[in-house]
Amino acid sequence: MVRFIVLATTLAAVPALAQPDVREAADLIRLRLEAAPIVAQVRGERVHSRIVLPQFYLEREFRPAWFDERGFRPQLAALVRALNAADAEGLRPDDYHAGTIARLADSISARRAAGLPVLLQRWVDLDLLLTDAYLIYASHLVSGRLDPESKESIWGARGREVDIGRSLRVALDSNRVEQSLQALLPKHEGYRRLRSRLGELRAIEAAGGWPRITSGPTLRAGDRGARVASLRARLVASGDLGAEAPTPPDSFDATLAAGVRRFQRRHGLPADGVVGPATIAAANIPAAMRIRQLQVNMERWRWLPQSLGDRYLIVNIAGFDLRVVESERPVMKMPVVVGRPYRMTPLMADRISYLVLSPTWTVPRRIAVEDKLPVLRRDPAQLQQQGMRVLRSSDMREVDPATVDWAQVRATTFPYVLRQDPGPQNALGPVKFMFPNPFDVYLHGTPSQELFSRDARAFSSGCIRLEQPLELAELLLRDQPAWTRDAIDRAATGGVPRTVTLRRPVPVHLLYWTAWAEDDGTVHVRPDVYDRDGPVAAGLAAPPPGPFGG
Repeated sequence: MVRFIVLATTLAAVPALAQPDVREAADLIRLRLEAAPIVAQVRGERVHSRIVLPQFYLEREFRPAWFDERGFRPQLAALVRALNAADAEGLRPDDYHAGTIARLADSISARRAAGLPVLLQRWVDLDLLLTDAYLIYASHLVSGRLDPESKESIWGARGREVDIGRSLRVALDSNRVEQSLQALLPKHEGYRRLRSRLGELRAIEAAGGWPRITSGPTLRAGDRGARVASLRARLVASGDLGAEAPTPPDSFDATLAAGVRRFQRRHGLPADGVVGPATIAAANIPAAMRIRQLQVNMERWRWLPQSLGDRYLIVNIAGFDLRVVESERPVMKMPVVVGRPYRMTPLMADRISYLVLSPTWTVPRRIAVEDKLPVLRRDPAQLQQQGMRVLRSSDMREVDPATVDWAQVRATTFPYVLRQDPGPQNALGPVKFMFPNPFDVYLHGTPSQELFSRDARAFSSGCIRLEQPLELAELLLRDQPAWTRDAIDRAATGGVPRTVTLRRPVPVHLLYWTAWAEDDGTVHVRPDVYDRDGPVAAGLAAPPPGPFGG
């Protein structure tokens, strides 16, 4: 209590000065920081950087950072500009004290312009808020506004780490505040493209959004009417169609059909040029909701490391596809099947270290008791016909399933291991790609090729099924001359498991993007199959989390 009384007495005696006294300001900053419970708020704004902020001032002997004896330093205006542009990154300026900073700075400027003194406390309040604003904003640009582990229940990726206190010191010394914050943005082209599209959507929303298409019969080439005119206006607004008006303007011509197909491809719909209920529903999602979707996925980019690797794989779970990227160029793309919503594929980053050709499949216990045990109770021979063996878990000896009374076997005490032999029926197909992880997921082939023709492909038990596993194996083994495509094919059909260690482990990133940009800049969106967007959007809309240590 003594410290608080001393501080209160000091604040009551703070002078009103025509020009700020830096030495007295340093004394006041020191007193404010020593009374930690009081510095938790400044002018009603919560101070979030409770560790780096005091350390920053301690290293500069508590001297103010944003003003000197002459008044505001130019770095202040640069930071205000940067904060006001936070919405371009899908963030909110007022989460970084932007409104309070502007009002306080304007008040100080107005009093000085009128020749009136300014309480030193106001100068110090402004300095503390500016420093906290930089540190919060920088932290959010580096590693995201939200903790991914609090929003993504299964998360294994590691984001960037930056000394933001040092970043602020260098920015102030070099008078490059805006540039220093720009340097903290994700460098990935995918982030920049979403950022650009966010600006376009904000302009569309500010202009009133895009037209709605009323419900009615399916629209197709050759149709005419008001609904066709609305469809055309909707596609022009989103950039899926040029603004050239046809003759007559309400006709569904070949140009409009091409625009519809482009829209459908961007939204993961069958690109048939026919406008049925699914296409109309996607077109009628308001621009504001698409803005939110882009903000969510820009946040996910901020959770990622600065470099994904020189050569890496990305599985976009929500987009149902895999890409191999080398030197920032995509060299392979294929559709994949991912986990069902109740057996979600986890979000994580790891490295593929080896692959297995002609793999056996040891059925995970959960699948064994939930999916296979009911089959064994109905007809044990059915699994035998699929090349499935029953092994005792105690000694891994094979058991004849016909000798087991499966009706008496309980899921809670299931004493067996099920293993499928290599071959055309094997659930893992000809090859599996391993990156040992706590979630026990991997990439593999599949005999169920028909699923790849579907637009939505969430059918697995968590692992990722590949349409072209042998092509991927050939690509990853390209720098191992013994493993030609012929050698891979022979081993993949040989019926004997063959493990091949990669000379260079390859990073693999299992991500969840419901909005992303293709290499030509076209932004695609998809349904939120795992309902993951909502918690992230709610977190971005809530007051900033804190206090934090950064």
